[in-house]
Amino acid sequence: MENLEKPLKFSRLEKMIGKDVVASFQEKSVLVLGCGGVGGYVVEALARSGVGTIIIVDYDRIDVSNINRQIIALDSTVGELKVDVLEKRVKDIHPECHVIKISEFIDSQNLSVLFEHPLDYLVDACDTVATKKEIIKECKKRNIPFISSMGTGNKLDPSQLEIVEIQKTVNDPLARILRKFVKDERIRGKVMVLSSKELPIKTGDRTPGSCAFVPSSAGLLIASYVIREFMKK
Repeated sequence: MENLEKPLKFSRLEKMIGKDVVASFQEKSVLVLGCGGVGGYVVEALARSGVGTIIIVDYDRIDVSNINRQIIALDSTVGELKVDVLEKRVKDIHPECHVIKISEFIDSQNLSVLFEHPLDYLVDACDTVATKKEIIKECKKRNIPFISSMGTGNKLDPSQLEIVEIQKTVNDPLARILRKFVKDERIRGKVMVLSSKELPIKTGDRTPGSCAFVPSSAGLLIASYVIREFMKK
Protein backbone atom coordinates (compact mmCIF):
# COMPACT_ATOMS: atom_id res chain seq x y z
CA MET A 1 0.00 0.00 0.00
CA GLU A 2 1.28 3.46 -0.89
CA ASN A 3 2.74 5.42 2.03
CA LEU A 4 0.51 8.49 2.35
CA GLU A 5 2.23 9.89 5.44
CA LYS A 6 2.64 13.63 5.02
CA PRO A 7 6.28 14.77 5.16
CA LEU A 8 7.01 17.04 8.10
CA LYS A 9 8.82 20.37 7.90
CA PHE A 10 12.20 19.05 9.00
CA SER A 11 11.80 15.49 7.69
CA ARG A 12 14.58 15.79 5.09
CA LEU A 13 17.05 16.82 7.81
CA GLU A 14 15.77 14.06 10.08
CA LYS A 15 16.64 11.49 7.38
CA MET A 16 20.31 12.37 7.79
CA ILE A 17 20.75 13.00 11.49
CA GLY A 18 17.70 11.50 13.20
CA LYS A 19 14.37 12.75 14.44
CA ASP A 20 15.46 13.00 18.07
CA VAL A 21 18.52 15.05 17.18
CA VAL A 22 16.47 17.52 15.16
CA ALA A 23 13.92 17.69 17.98
CA SER A 24 16.72 18.58 20.39
CA PHE A 25 17.45 21.73 18.37
CA GLN A 26 14.11 23.10 19.54
CA GLU A 27 15.66 23.37 23.02
CA LYS A 28 18.66 25.35 21.79
CA SER A 29 19.16 29.11 22.03
CA VAL A 30 21.46 30.95 19.63
CA LEU A 31 22.26 34.66 19.61
CA VAL A 32 23.29 36.26 16.31
CA LEU A 33 24.94 39.65 16.63
CA GLY A 34 24.68 41.50 13.32
CA CYS A 35 21.91 40.65 10.84
CA GLY A 36 23.52 41.79 7.60
CA GLY A 37 25.09 39.83 4.77
CA VAL A 38 26.55 37.10 7.00
CA GLY A 39 24.25 37.17 10.02
CA GLY A 40 21.03 37.13 8.02
CA TYR A 41 22.00 33.84 6.39
CA VAL A 42 23.06 32.40 9.76
CA VAL A 43 19.58 33.12 11.13
CA GLU A 44 17.92 31.78 7.98
CA ALA A 45 19.71 28.43 8.18
CA LEU A 46 19.20 28.07 11.95
CA ALA A 47 15.47 28.67 11.53
CA ARG A 48 15.30 26.11 8.71
CA SER A 49 17.10 23.62 10.97
CA GLY A 50 14.53 23.90 13.77
CA VAL A 51 16.45 25.91 16.36
CA GLY A 52 13.94 26.85 19.06
CA THR A 53 15.18 30.26 20.24
CA ILE A 54 17.02 32.78 18.08
CA ILE A 55 18.09 36.11 19.52
CA ILE A 56 18.71 38.64 16.75
CA VAL A 57 20.74 41.76 17.48
CA ASP A 58 21.04 44.71 15.09
CA TYR A 59 20.33 48.43 15.43
CA ASP A 60 20.32 49.21 11.71
CA ARG A 61 17.65 49.72 9.07
CA ILE A 62 17.74 48.14 5.62
CA ASP A 63 19.37 50.34 3.01
CA VAL A 64 19.10 50.04 -0.77
CA SER A 65 22.84 49.27 -0.86
CA ASN A 66 22.15 46.08 1.14
CA ILE A 67 20.08 44.51 -1.64
CA ASN A 68 23.04 42.94 -3.45
CA ARG A 69 23.91 40.64 -0.54
CA GLN A 70 21.48 40.60 2.40
CA ILE A 71 18.69 38.04 2.41
CA ILE A 72 16.20 40.39 4.08
CA ALA A 73 16.99 43.36 1.83
CA LEU A 74 14.35 43.94 -0.86
CA ASP A 75 12.90 47.02 -2.48
CA SER A 76 9.84 46.40 -0.32
CA THR A 77 11.82 46.31 2.96
CA VAL A 78 14.14 49.30 2.49
CA GLY A 79 13.90 51.58 5.52
CA GLU A 80 12.59 48.94 7.91
CA LEU A 81 14.47 47.73 10.99
CA LYS A 82 16.49 44.63 10.18
CA VAL A 83 15.36 42.82 13.31
CA ASP A 84 11.69 43.41 12.48
CA VAL A 85 12.02 42.08 8.93
CA LEU A 86 14.10 39.11 10.05
CA GLU A 87 11.68 38.20 12.84
CA LYS A 88 8.82 38.11 10.34
CA ARG A 89 10.84 35.91 8.00
CA VAL A 90 11.83 33.46 10.77
CA LYS A 91 8.22 33.19 11.93
CA ASP A 92 7.15 32.42 8.36
CA ILE A 93 9.71 29.62 8.20
CA HIS A 94 9.44 28.21 11.72
CA PRO A 95 6.41 29.61 13.60
CA GLU A 96 7.34 27.74 16.78
CA CYS A 97 10.69 29.54 16.99
CA HIS A 98 10.93 32.01 19.85
CA VAL A 99 12.49 35.16 18.37
CA ILE A 100 13.97 37.76 20.70
CA LYS A 101 14.87 41.12 19.14
CA ILE A 102 17.52 43.51 20.42
CA SER A 103 17.62 46.68 18.32
CA GLU A 104 20.67 48.33 19.85
CA PHE A 105 24.21 49.20 18.82
CA ILE A 106 26.31 46.96 21.05
CA ASP A 107 29.49 48.23 22.69
CA SER A 108 31.24 47.81 26.04
CA GLN A 109 28.61 49.93 27.79
CA ASN A 110 25.63 47.69 27.01
CA LEU A 111 27.30 44.38 26.19
CA SER A 112 25.54 42.73 29.13
CA VAL A 113 22.21 42.91 27.27
CA LEU A 114 23.42 40.02 25.12
CA PHE A 115 23.60 37.74 28.12
CA GLU A 116 20.22 38.40 29.69
CA HIS A 117 18.88 35.14 28.21
CA PRO A 118 20.40 31.64 28.43
CA LEU A 119 22.65 30.95 25.44
CA ASP A 120 23.85 27.71 23.91
CA TYR A 121 25.83 29.53 21.24
CA LEU A 122 26.74 33.06 20.20
CA VAL A 123 27.50 34.04 16.62
CA ASP A 124 29.36 37.31 16.19
CA ALA A 125 28.65 38.71 12.73
CA CYS A 126 29.05 42.39 13.59
CA ASP A 127 31.41 44.84 11.91
CA THR A 128 32.78 46.68 14.94
CA VAL A 129 36.30 45.62 15.97
CA ALA A 130 35.99 46.87 19.56
CA THR A 131 32.75 44.94 20.03
CA LYS A 132 34.28 41.78 18.58
CA LYS A 133 37.09 42.05 21.13
CA GLU A 134 34.61 42.43 23.98
CA ILE A 135 32.61 39.44 22.73
CA ILE A 136 35.68 37.21 22.79
CA LYS A 137 36.56 38.24 26.33
CA GLU A 138 33.02 37.96 27.68
CA CYS A 139 32.21 34.62 26.07
CA LYS A 140 35.47 33.18 27.42
CA LYS A 141 34.67 34.58 30.85
CA ARG A 142 31.15 33.14 30.81
CA ASN A 143 32.18 29.87 29.13
CA ILE A 144 29.71 30.40 26.27
CA PRO A 145 30.57 28.72 22.96
CA PHE A 146 30.95 31.25 20.15
CA ILE A 147 32.22 31.81 16.65
CA SER A 148 33.20 35.11 15.09
CA SER A 149 32.93 36.09 11.44
CA MET A 150 35.97 37.84 10.03
CA GLY A 151 35.99 40.04 6.91
CA THR A 152 33.99 39.07 3.81
CA GLY A 153 34.29 42.44 2.06
CA ASN A 154 36.40 42.85 -1.09
CA LYS A 155 36.39 39.09 -1.67
CA LEU A 156 34.82 37.16 -4.56
CA ASP A 157 35.64 33.47 -4.06
CA PRO A 158 33.45 31.64 -1.52
CA SER A 159 35.49 28.45 -1.94
CA GLN A 160 38.30 30.08 0.05
CA LEU A 161 36.17 30.51 3.17
CA GLU A 162 37.01 28.26 6.12
CA ILE A 163 36.32 27.83 9.81
CA VAL A 164 39.60 27.78 11.72
CA GLU A 165 41.23 28.84 14.95
CA ILE A 166 42.11 32.50 14.73
CA GLN A 167 45.84 31.77 14.94
CA LYS A 168 45.60 29.94 11.59
CA THR A 169 43.98 32.77 9.61
CA VAL A 170 45.74 34.31 6.61
CA ASN A 171 45.06 37.21 4.21
CA ASP A 172 42.39 38.65 6.49
CA PRO A 173 43.05 42.19 7.81
CA LEU A 174 40.34 41.95 10.48
CA ALA A 175 41.59 38.58 11.67
CA ARG A 176 45.10 40.02 11.92
CA ILE A 177 43.89 42.64 14.40
CA LEU A 178 41.99 40.13 16.50
CA ARG A 179 44.80 37.58 16.33
CA LYS A 180 47.11 40.14 17.94
CA PHE A 181 44.44 40.99 20.51
CA VAL A 182 44.01 37.36 21.53
CA LYS A 183 47.77 37.00 21.89
CA ASP A 184 48.26 40.25 23.81
CA GLU A 185 45.38 39.49 26.17
CA ARG A 186 46.70 35.94 26.68
CA ILE A 187 43.28 34.50 25.96
CA ARG A 188 43.41 30.76 26.40
CA GLY A 189 41.55 28.09 24.51
CA LYS A 190 40.29 28.04 20.96
CA VAL A 191 38.86 31.13 19.33
CA MET A 192 37.02 29.82 16.29
CA VAL A 193 36.39 32.14 13.37
CA LEU A 194 35.04 32.14 9.85
CA SER A 195 37.73 33.58 7.60
CA SER A 196 38.75 33.71 3.95
CA LYS A 197 42.20 32.88 2.60
CA GLU A 198 41.55 35.02 -0.47
CA LEU A 199 43.58 38.20 -0.83
CA PRO A 200 41.25 41.22 -0.59
CA ILE A 201 40.65 43.11 -3.81
CA LYS A 202 42.07 46.63 -3.66
CA THR A 203 39.35 49.11 -4.57
CA GLY A 204 40.89 52.36 -3.37
CA ASP A 205 37.78 53.02 -1.30
CA ARG A 206 37.51 52.81 2.50
CA THR A 207 34.01 51.34 2.18
CA PRO A 208 34.53 47.69 1.22
CA GLY A 209 32.94 46.18 -1.84
CA SER A 210 30.78 43.09 -1.45
CA CYS A 211 29.02 40.47 -3.53
CA ALA A 212 26.06 38.13 -3.21
CA PHE A 213 27.95 34.89 -2.76
CA VAL A 214 30.75 35.35 -0.19
CA PRO A 215 28.75 36.76 2.79
CA SER A 216 25.91 34.30 2.17
CA SER A 217 28.30 31.34 1.98
CA ALA A 218 29.99 32.55 5.15
CA GLY A 219 26.66 32.67 6.98
CA LEU A 220 25.69 29.18 5.84
CA LEU A 221 29.08 27.78 6.87
CA ILE A 222 28.71 29.29 10.33
CA ALA A 223 25.19 27.91 10.74
CA SER A 224 26.40 24.49 9.64
CA TYR A 225 29.20 24.65 12.20
CA VAL A 226 26.81 25.57 15.03
CA ILE A 227 24.39 22.79 14.12
CA ARG A 228 27.19 20.23 13.95
CA GLU A 229 28.47 21.42 17.33
CA PHE A 230 24.98 20.79 18.74
CA MET A 231 24.99 17.32 17.20
CA LYS A 232 28.17 16.45 19.10
CA LYS A 233 26.29 17.00 22.35
